[in-house]
Amino acid sequence: MASSKQEQSSTNKELPLKQIPGSYGLPFIGPIFDRHDYFYNQGRDKFFSTRIQKYNSTIFRTNMPPGPFISSNPRVIALLDAASFPILFDNKKVEKLNVLDGTFMPSTKFTGGYRVCAYLDTTEPNHALIKGFYLNTLLLRKDTFIPLFKTILSDGFNEIEDGLSSKSGKADFNSMVSVASFNFMFKLFCDDKNPSETILGDQGPKMFDTWLLFQLAPLATLGPPKIFNYLEDILLRTVPFPACLTRSSYKKLYEAFSTSATTMLNEAEKAGLKRSEALHNIIFTAGFNAYGGLKNQFPILFKWLGSSGEELHKELANEIRTVVKQEGGVTIQSLEKMPLVKSVVYEAMRIEPAVPYQYAKAREDLIVKSHDAAFEIKKGEMIFGYQPFATKDPRVFDDPEVFVAKRFVGEGEKLLKYVLWSNGKETEEPSVGNKQCPGKNLVVLLCRLLLVEFFLRYDTFENETKNNAFGAAVSITSLTKASSV
Repeated sequence: MASSKQEQSSTNKELPLKQIPGSYGLPFIGPIFDRHDYFYNQGRDKFFSTRIQKYNSTIFRTNMPPGPFISSNPRVIALLDAASFPILFDNKKVEKLNVLDGTFMPSTKFTGGYRVCAYLDTTEPNHALIKGFYLNTLLLRKDTFIPLFKTILSDGFNEIEDGLSSKSGKADFNSMVSVASFNFMFKLFCDDKNPSETILGDQGPKMFDTWLLFQLAPLATLGPPKIFNYLEDILLRTVPFPACLTRSSYKKLYEAFSTSATTMLNEAEKAGLKRSEALHNIIFTAGFNAYGGLKNQFPILFKWLGSSGEELHKELANEIRTVVKQEGGVTIQSLEKMPLVKSVVYEAMRIEPAVPYQYAKAREDLIVKSHDAAFEIKKGEMIFGYQPFATKDPRVFDDPEVFVAKRFVGEGEKLLKYVLWSNGKETEEPSVGNKQCPGKNLVVLLCRLLLVEFFLRYDTFENETKNNAFGAAVSITSLTKASSV
């Protein structure tokens, strides 16, 4: 097994202690040079792969965007293999204070002046309080996940069919799942109230998109023509965008959740949270974590599913329809009896994690191990992990760059501990003591449910895919209705 090879290389062999290779370059100039390589000269993956070759090491020093002037210290130690990456999840050895977005943090004015849970370290008392509230909230609402999402997906599929019958002959999959993701989270958190009947109307997704964009813009590129690279870099990474640009939209989001999420806010007060702090945390979780994550994850799933072809679609449809017929419907139990569906979802999360970065600071002097060497990291140094290199580590996975639909079927389930999309291993669970996504299991459930509902309705599909600043843009170009259910 590939997993056993990795384990032998990291546990059964005495690894030499080496100095961490790499350089930060001259102050100010070095970070800017690295930033231009990252965004414009080389691109993200080549930026890392060329340095792996240069230093003959998957662990090295470099600068990470945004750099000057937004980030006061862009220096990181990069971990780019499956052996070293998990130290970023070890909360006894690393801290996650204000490092969600890397070497900079957007103003708390985007979140009502509060440092929301995602920016809290596990040692801060409020972290356990808020994280526990999230976990309890999801537990109380677990019976609504499937019926609520099924209803929302039905409306979304109707929109795709309408798009295909239009003059363009294409349907914007991203637009559909953005609306579906927003509506699901709003209804889940807000007692099944329809967001279109609030002050938001049908603008909720766009309001969240704008709010997210102004926070994350320094970490992205729109891919402009080369002549405009320097102009874009100056506009996006000289000074952070002020929160006042989203004040009007955020005020409406605040009002909508304040008047609609009354049950959840009452639960927060009973748990010991101030109502205002709870509300800003709920908005952040609904918008940044849930909506922002799902609207990227769903297109990635369909990007790889579409490229895999009709034969896989037939196998999925057969498994789904057989199990649903045997079980008498779509339930959590029936979803667990679909190994191919589960594997496809995990493989999409492995090959293209929706959130590719992980950051932490060393709590103490520590030793981190790659497959071939050990390195000392000093207390306070920033550690950076580029997840797609860890989850496509050739020392762990055969054909790591290939989407293998059945990779995690049967014995392949042993490799799930190397699927790391949720800020933790897939084989571990979120708790108040770690930083793993509280909605980890819900995201997996919704991805499976999306496949199940799709292939109960359709036999196959064709699509077009383009990369955008934060993921994949998918257009559905054809659908074949289900021949049998």
